[in-house]
Amino acid sequence: MSYATLRSPAVMSISPAMDDRKIVSLPEGKEPVLRVMSMPADANPHGDIFGGWIMAQVGTAGSVLAARHARGRVAAVAVNSFVFKQPVFIGDVISFYAEVWRVGNTSITVNVEVYAQRNPADIETVKVTEATLTYVAIDSDRKPRPVGPLGRVPQYPKQSVFRFGDDGVQGRE
Repeated sequence: MSYATLRSPAVMSISPAMDDRKIVSLPEGKEPVLRVMSMPADANPHGDIFGGWIMAQVGTAGSVLAARHARGRVAAVAVNSFVFKQPVFIGDVISFYAEVWRVGNTSITVNVEVYAQRNPADIETVKVTEATLTYVAIDSDRKPRPVGPLGRVPQYPKQSVFRFGDDGVQGRE
């Protein structure tokens, strides 16, 4: 069933590009910078998540990677591109994957890909958004400061994660 058949034409028109939903997999070998479940407070009365909410989450995800590379505070200075590919619904688990694309003297350009996983009984994954943002490293006076060349981005230490198995028993990964 397509997204267009879920919505009344009188309520919402949809672009042909968004009607061609393509089921994909989450990127292999990458960890999401951010993962969050969309909630009713983030949606309009029809259950569609606000684009502005998604934009804010993309900004956060991009800044996590930019700040890690800059080893300090960054500020967003440009949204170079932002494309909504598919709608996001209440209850979707949204994963944000970020990658540093370019490093200048004080700036860092980050690409963020966003995927939604829905229908927990038979999970389907769709790419919902892609964006490119530029951040500038700033000092304590909020003035631009130099960043190092593109290299190995420092990683945060892995935390213990507790998960519940099929038997309901809690285990540590």
